[in-house]
Amino acid sequence: MKHLHIMSKVFNRIKIFRVAKGISQQELADRVGANRQTIGFLERQEYNPSIALALKIASVFDVDVHKVFSLDPFPALEKLLSI
Repeated sequence: MKHLHIMSKVFNRIKIFRVAKGISQQELADRVGANRQTIGFLERQEYNPSIALALKIASVFDVDVHKVFSLDPFPALEKLLSI
């Protein structure tokens, strides 16, 4: 892991999980008690979630939080899929 700064950027795969689950930003927001704009900011990497919100989002997708959020950039999907 890289050297951590006080205000580290949190990378995420929210949109990938959300689209795969077939839910809208609004539905995800409703399920985690946030507003739709917050989900949009998160998906565009413009906002870091609280720990509680990150855990709630991961819970909606039924995965461990580290599969959705990371302090390091995720590898491109093309690399994971060998495309």
